[in-house]
Amino acid sequence: MEGQAKQAYFVNEAYNHEEQPHGAGGGGATTADNLPRRRSGGNTKELQLHLSNNKKSQDQLDTPTAPTIDFDDILPMIGEFGRYQKMLFLCMIPFSFFVAFVYFSQIFLTLIPEQHWCHVPELDALEVEARLALSIPMVKGEYNNCYMYDVNYTEVLAKGMIMADPKWPQVKCRHGWSYNFTEIPYSTVATEQNWVCDDAALPTYAQSIFFLGAIVGGLLFGWVADRFGRIPALISCNLMGLVAGVATAFVDNFWQFATMRFFVGFAFDNCFTMMYILVLEYVGPKYRTFVANMSIAIFFTGAACLLPWIAYYVADWKLLAIVTSAPLLLVVLTPLVVPESARWLVSQGQVDRAISILKKLEMRNGRQVPAQTYQNFADSCKRMRDQEQAQNASYSVLDLFKSPRLRRTTLLLIVIWMAISLVFDGHVRNVGSLGLDIFFTFTVASFTELPADTLLTVILDRFGRRWLACGSMVASGIFSLLATVVPVGVYSAALAIMGRFFVNISYNIGLQYAAEILPTVVRAQGVAFIHIMGYVASIIAPFVVYLANISTALPLIILGLLGIVGGLLSLLLPETLHHDLPQTLTDGEEFGRGQSIWDFPCLAKQLDDEDNNKCNTDVEEVRSQSFVRGTQTGASLTASTRGELRSSILRRSVQSRNSTKL
Repeated sequence: MEGQAKQAYFVNEAYNHEEQPHGAGGGGATTADNLPRRRSGGNTKELQLHLSNNKKSQDQLDTPTAPTIDFDDILPMIGEFGRYQKMLFLCMIPFSFFVAFVYFSQIFLTLIPEQHWCHVPELDALEVEARLALSIPMVKGEYNNCYMYDVNYTEVLAKGMIMADPKWPQVKCRHGWSYNFTEIPYSTVATEQNWVCDDAALPTYAQSIFFLGAIVGGLLFGWVADRFGRIPALISCNLMGLVAGVATAFVDNFWQFATMRFFVGFAFDNCFTMMYILVLEYVGPKYRTFVANMSIAIFFTGAACLLPWIAYYVADWKLLAIVTSAPLLLVVLTPLVVPESARWLVSQGQVDRAISILKKLEMRNGRQVPAQTYQNFADSCKRMRDQEQAQNASYSVLDLFKSPRLRRTTLLLIVIWMAISLVFDGHVRNVGSLGLDIFFTFTVASFTELPADTLLTVILDRFGRRWLACGSMVASGIFSLLATVVPVGVYSAALAIMGRFFVNISYNIGLQYAAEILPTVVRAQGVAFIHIMGYVASIIAPFVVYLANISTALPLIILGLLGIVGGLLSLLLPETLHHDLPQTLTDGEEFGRGQSIWDFPCLAKQLDDEDNNKCNTDVEEVRSQSFVRGTQTGASLTASTRGELRSSILRRSVQSRNSTKL
């Protein structure tokens, strides 16, 4: 407000009443008296300027106030992407590998060759084809995986028979199974323990148990991160993954394996999330889109593409479990190169320690920041910390379900995110049913992450969230369905991989979209809740993939239909691009009211058009810094949140991007 002759504020014409204080702590939230707002409906972007009649206005204006400075203000001064930030960016490489190995390694630990048959000890001296012809019944031109002929094979050999009589009685396998390791050149835990036929669902159960561990780990290490700091949480979750991952190599039965995978799940995706957030906190707003997306597109994609070939050349599931887990030990070196979260330190009242970290960044980047700037920053942090604490104490995720439009929006976000999560994980794990070499197919499918993230970086702020979410989900569904009507092999695999490409785009939009739609006062809790519901859907995904044992088309049909339904539901959500993010519950209730389903941001008239130039010149002088940052930085940060923001860790990250000073 410096230099302004009179106090002013904005009234959103779509609102009929102001947000009332919510409980005793409601004063911490921004109120209608000082919150500039804009109508979020349709393309009408008129702002009505009202003069306040408050008798204390002139006195307040006459009293000089210290400027408000937050992290996004001070980062350009110390360097938005200087030498130190570039080093932090490169430090994300090992953590990207960690999360890829934790997430995908179980696929290669439990592979089962399609060709496996009952083992008959009496026929071990014969060639494979001779054994099969004499002991295994045929079903639709294929040798049965689970049954053998119930005859005396010693007598059969004595008679010199070389072909079985189809009329012979059949029985389930009695002496285990023999496997054809031509395409999968190593024994896995599933083949060693014969998780086939009646036990074929055991790998599916183990994968779902892994996601249960991810939910528990998210809650546990989210609490650790808020209580003890991001670095301790980062180290502890990676060490958990290390111990459980190495112990996986020494299991003797299914329940031991499932228990170890449950604890490995604790590390997913915390082993990357906290490092991801830490780096983004120290990168200036101008470069966050690049860092957020490229860390996934390059590092994570590279690790995912490399993993199947590590498995192929190691050719031992126990050694694979150790090789993909042991590198997590590198996390103990993290405190030597990565600073604690300055935002978390401020939230804990350790402003001086946060400033000392910023001064180190300043020095390493070769910058100079006046001491008064740091003092203003410290004063601002203390004021906003008090406001944040009062605000967080007053609201809960239940507030999202107390008003009709906000409840509808929240339920839509939950259903859509669950559909996206299930479709994504379903495509990840269905590569083995596409009729091609799984190592090559997995590599190609994983590589789609790079063009998907790169494309999204370019187009998300041009075309908006709603229609991109719809288009990518529907396209994923259509390609998945098309893959079921072509011959199994190259054509079906190519179409299914295109489905994976488009759901990658949908996944990257999902949490960013939710973080923008939900009002600030419950944003962190709301997005965390939605993310947890996504993991519930991921628990179901392995069972969808298991349906390939009935028909290889079934998983793709389900994934295709879910993609189309989820995409169409996205059209019922409001567009957020070029719209001010909702701050209060009333904002959230009214957000998007009046928008047309056919509104396209790239065709809409911008807020700062020629008709409003003069009005906006005055507006910028009286806008609060938090409001401006919420509409600019928060709306333009197209971070690829591949499960990266979860539980209470999300609170600091989302608030730092959307309207909160800390």
